[in-house]
Amino acid sequence: MERRHRLSRSRDFAAVYRQGRSTSTRFLVLYSFPRPDAGEARLGLAVPKATGGAVVRNRVKRQLREVWRASLPSVAPGRDYVLIARPGLAEAAEARGFEWLSERVEEILSKAPA
Repeated sequence: MERRHRLSRSRDFAAVYRQGRSTSTRFLVLYSFPRPDAGEARLGLAVPKATGGAVVRNRVKRQLREVWRASLPSVAPGRDYVLIARPGLAEAAEARGFEWLSERVEEILSKAPA
């Protein structure tokens, strides 16, 4: 995923958390916030320590970035998103595969406010 499609600053994350709307599923939480400038959609990832060690968390982040890259054409532009992995996602994704993870991300994107 290119840098222009990522949230990186703490204030950007805080704005999405504070002013955005959230939706959740068993393994993921998605915050969505419309930006004043209608640029491309940006994603921030939050994978808490409860998910696992550093190796596990980094693997989950890589997988979620790859799924997001594939989903970009169907994502509404002009919004910032923060995707939070819940505990258990890493084990479920490893057991069920990449396609299952893609379906979970598509599911939460379809539930997100437009």
